[in-house]
Amino acid sequence: MAPSPTVPEIDPLNKDGTPKTEAQLKKEREKAAKKAKFEAKQQKLAEKAAAKPNEKKKEAKLKEKEVLEYNADTKEGEKKDVSGDMPNAYSPRYVEAAWYAWWEKEGFFRPEYGRDLNVPNPKGTFTIVIPPPNVTGTLHLGHALSTAVEDSVARWHRMKGKTVLFNPGCDHAGIATQVVVEKRLKREKGLTRHDLGREKFIEEVWKWKDEKGHIIYDQFRSMGAGVDWDRAAFMMDPKMMRCVTEAFIRLHERGVIYRSTRLVNWSCALKSAISDIEVDKKELTGRTLLPVPGYTEKIEFGVIVSFAYPVENSDEEVVVATTRIETMLGDVAIAVHPQDDRYHHLIGKHCVHPFVDRRIPIVADDFVDREFGTGAVKITPAHDHNDYEVGVRHKLEFINVITDEGLMSNACGEFSGQKRFEARKHVLEALKLKGLFRDIQDNPMIVPVCSRSKDIIEPILKAQWYVKCDEMAKRAMDAVQTGELKLIPEFHVSTWNRWLENIRDWCISRQLWWGHRIPAYFITVNDPSVPAGDSADNNYWVSARTHEEALEKAAKKFNVAKEKISLKWDEDVLDTWFSSGLWPFSLFGWPEQTSDMENFFPGALLETGHDIIFFWVARMVFLSQELTGKLPFKEVFMHAMVRDAHGRKMSKSLGNVIDPIDVIRGITLEKLQEGLMNGNLDPKELKIAMAGQKRDYPEGIPECGVDALRFALMAYTSQGRDINLDVLRIRGYRHFCNKIWQATKFTMWQLGKEFVPESEFKKNGSEATLDLWILSRLSEAVQKCNSGFEEYNFQQVTTAIYNFWLYDFCDVYLEGVKPVFNSKSEDKAPAETARHVLYHCVETGLRLVCPFMPFITEELWQRLPRRANVHNPLSICIAEYPEQEKYPFLNEEIEREIESRTTKKKFNDQKQN
Repeated sequence: MAPSPTVPEIDPLNKDGTPKTEAQLKKEREKAAKKAKFEAKQQKLAEKAAAKPNEKKKEAKLKEKEVLEYNADTKEGEKKDVSGDMPNAYSPRYVEAAWYAWWEKEGFFRPEYGRDLNVPNPKGTFTIVIPPPNVTGTLHLGHALSTAVEDSVARWHRMKGKTVLFNPGCDHAGIATQVVVEKRLKREKGLTRHDLGREKFIEEVWKWKDEKGHIIYDQFRSMGAGVDWDRAAFMMDPKMMRCVTEAFIRLHERGVIYRSTRLVNWSCALKSAISDIEVDKKELTGRTLLPVPGYTEKIEFGVIVSFAYPVENSDEEVVVATTRIETMLGDVAIAVHPQDDRYHHLIGKHCVHPFVDRRIPIVADDFVDREFGTGAVKITPAHDHNDYEVGVRHKLEFINVITDEGLMSNACGEFSGQKRFEARKHVLEALKLKGLFRDIQDNPMIVPVCSRSKDIIEPILKAQWYVKCDEMAKRAMDAVQTGELKLIPEFHVSTWNRWLENIRDWCISRQLWWGHRIPAYFITVNDPSVPAGDSADNNYWVSARTHEEALEKAAKKFNVAKEKISLKWDEDVLDTWFSSGLWPFSLFGWPEQTSDMENFFPGALLETGHDIIFFWVARMVFLSQELTGKLPFKEVFMHAMVRDAHGRKMSKSLGNVIDPIDVIRGITLEKLQEGLMNGNLDPKELKIAMAGQKRDYPEGIPECGVDALRFALMAYTSQGRDINLDVLRIRGYRHFCNKIWQATKFTMWQLGKEFVPESEFKKNGSEATLDLWILSRLSEAVQKCNSGFEEYNFQQVTTAIYNFWLYDFCDVYLEGVKPVFNSKSEDKAPAETARHVLYHCVETGLRLVCPFMPFITEELWQRLPRRANVHNPLSICIAEYPEQEKYPFLNEEIEREIESRTTKKKFNDQKQN
């Protein structure tokens, strides 16, 4: 039977000797009674667990509830009270409660904390910005890895004494957000954005953002991200909009941005151009039926159709092949290799199009592969990137045969107005009827799919805004070559150069309503002496901050009175990657020369995934060098991709996408499966995903805590290799947290309440061999941690920390020093020396691991006694990171001696067993 709670007596006096008030005594009695009740229940639970091992799960839940109740009296933003005894076991929820709100309230993560920004910090400044996640989403394990890396590095630099700014923010996510809000409008009100109109629709988006936008920030807090929330920025904030407008105008006036008609990635479902990164490349091995938005039946892909074009005034024919037979309605030429003897006599002649009134010239072009197929290639310059280049070279006609909505255009004869993939079937049938069909075969191919709408992408000719990239790309390559910009890991340099050497100009127009509307105006001059312009002609556009400014620029451009000018503001918005390319300096108020621009730009480090090195990293370098004359950062660390334990890419359809909060708090299999069922997977994918979850997480995901998750992600991070993350292995790092907890608890017990550590640890000459050994191991850990952080070799840091705490300190030193503390000898000097060594190891060890495990280290460090006659910081997160020069205890001879003893002991133990 569990004993009744024993409430200790309350000291009636304060520390200064004055008597306590009745209110003070009452509060302390209540707290002591609550604590005593908690400890009695803990003992009861332990007894129950010993009697009934099969009730461990129930016991854990009860214990967790008690732990939470025990800590419930800490108010938001107040420092957590750790004056009581430590709980017997480590509990992530208990440890993680209250600390973040206190850190935030105290302002530890603000660069102004404890210093005047107008006075240069001799230790330097470290700036890192969060790659802004989409406001629509929630964090996944890839984001968790980014956050762990960025925050660990920022915390390390802060503890090294630098002025640190870790700046958070969120992207407006043009396409993703518009799609989400449009779906919501349709579901809840049965309306489209066109029913509302642009202005009202934008109001709906802002409502949604205000309602949902906090979710990402709450997750960053849950992950322990030590960011300056006072500087958090949203990509559509006024200062960001001013920066984007100014950047466009300056680049347009310099000729870096220009208007042109070219092929773009077009999503008929979104009715917008999209960037390359929003195009998923679906690999097919042969004939495959794929779902397409707007079609009830699946559409056939992965085949190649051969058909014949009759040669004009001849019995000959030329056989060509295509994977998109409907585009033959836009064919304007047939290309053959100039040295292909089969076709040499036909060059300059024409074929006859079977469905429209069009003669098709046969042209010679050495881009043709003579060995592939028949060696003759149909040319559709308005719908194929390779054909576009041929069309430019040979001055061919560009005929759009697919409309923005995905219908066949008026240029398609009998097929005009048909949906593009219905026309695919009808054109094939018509070719067969005319006797022109020759063959259809399986064809391995890549189908471009819009990642947002799942629509099949069409290359379509459009007048759009482009950024000229060649000069900017050259400067970006030079910066890497000279070492001014460092890419980590270094093997990314060759990829960087290869991509930038072959860069194409960047299309920045998007046919959306949500986003940065392009500050450009099309000019119509109401004067017969000025010919009418075309919207594709850059000369008939001006960029301006306001309509009035645009009027003045247009009048000056055409040398006419303002009254003769009519303007139309471009309906399009800018590519999200354009505004995010300005992120490293738009955050700080550019184009104004603000104090933040002065203090924090350029940044020190960018951390991101290598998959967006060109879409985002290169463009930040481009725009920063062009607009500020400076690189946006000095180093780029590109982490690997997080895959599941089987090496598969994280995918909703596989059911292996994991919310980091589920790892932190734990989740049952039933709840995991419920999340899948509430998603948008089709029945077949849902079945596969649920089976995958059941196989990988039969018991769900156990509660691991933030510290264990962060440490695991950093331990897995190896430069250049993708991370195959077994979520269940993270639990092992929770056990590691418990080891640190128990080692600190043992240390506190041995130190006693009267122990006061020295202001600075120094050897006194009375250290035992084991004391000298653990000091040597500690010194090596300090050296490896610092060098690992400096080289972004995080695996070296986590290994050094893990080995020190687990193998050196817990397994060897604590076991070896217990007889010293248990000795009945009257000579207390060895035990006193050991206490100082013990304290020094634990206090240093906590500071070493703090950047990775901010919560448990704060909880334990606050419980340790403070050094005497030293200015002690309020929090471990602003304490000094252990420096190598203060740990001059490396001793190889002692290490060899202890290693020999340990090896001999293991051998004897094995022999006895």
